[in-house]
Amino acid sequence: MGRVTTRVPRTRFDVERDASVTRPDTVAVEEPLEIRVGETVVTTTMRTPGDDFDLVLGHLLTEGMIGSARDVGTMMHCTDVGPDGSPTFNVVEAALSPGSVLLRPARERTEAMTSACGVCGSASVDAVRTASRFDVASDPGAVSPTVLVGLPDALRGRQAAFDRTGGMHAAGVAAADGSLLVVREDVGRHNAVDKAVGALARDREVPFAGAVLVVTSRASFEIVQKAAVAGLPVVVAVGAPTSLAVDLAREVGITLVAFTRPPQFSVYTRPDRVVTGADEGRTAQ
Repeated sequence: MGRVTTRVPRTRFDVERDASVTRPDTVAVEEPLEIRVGETVVTTTMRTPGDDFDLVLGHLLTEGMIGSARDVGTMMHCTDVGPDGSPTFNVVEAALSPGSVLLRPARERTEAMTSACGVCGSASVDAVRTASRFDVASDPGAVSPTVLVGLPDALRGRQAAFDRTGGMHAAGVAAADGSLLVVREDVGRHNAVDKAVGALARDREVPFAGAVLVVTSRASFEIVQKAAVAGLPVVVAVGAPTSLAVDLAREVGITLVAFTRPPQFSVYTRPDRVVTGADEGRTAQ
C-alpha cells in the first residue's frame, strides 16, 4: 500500500569536531491522498501512507459529512499510477451505503491541504465551525489526574514510526481508565486524529462518550473541532493550546488539557471533569 518510512542519504556535521559523516537515514513518507465520495473529490491531504481507509472514514466523520461508519458501504484504492508507471495508492474512493447521503458538502477551500493544516484554507471563518450533532457539554465522563498525566507516555509507547523517524505525530483514543483503545500515526496531526477516529468508528458508534482524545501535538482549533464532532468530551495535548482551541472547547463543553508533561498538566476548560480523591469513583468505566 505504500511505505510508512523510507531511507535517504544524510550528511551530519559536527561543528565542534570540525567533522562530518554521511550515512542513510530513515524518514517519514509524505504523499498526497485524494479522497472521493463517488465522483466528488472531497479533499486532497498530505499524509503518511497506511491506514488510508481509517483516514477516509475518520475524515468524513470529523468533518460532519457522515453520521456513522455505516454510512460508508465500500472503500477502495483507485488504480492511479506514478511517473514510473507503478501504482501509487494515493486515491481512495468511498461509496455511500444505500439510502445514505452526505450530511454536508465538502468545505470550500482556497488551497490544497498540507500535512500541517486541517481547516486552513477554508473560504470563510464561519465555515470551520462544523456543528457537532452531540451534546458534548452534557457528557458525564470524568478522568483522574493520574490517568491524564500518564496518557502521553502511554501513547509514546506505541509510536513505532516515530521511533524510526522522529517525524511523526500520533493520536489515540483512551477509555477513562487510561487504557488506549486505538492509536494511529501520521506526519499530519489532524490526519492522525482522523485515522484514530476512523479506526475506532469501525467497532463503536459515535459519539465516543466518556472517552479521551490524546495527541502528541499542540491543541489547535481543528483538533478540538474533530473531538467535538466525534463526541469526545476530553482532549489531552502534549503541547500548548491556541486561543481558538480554548474558545471552541469552552463553547462546546470539552475539557481541554494541555502542556501534559509528567508530573504536571494544565486544564483550560471544564476542569470539573478532572476528579481527585473520593470523587474518583465517579469516573466513567
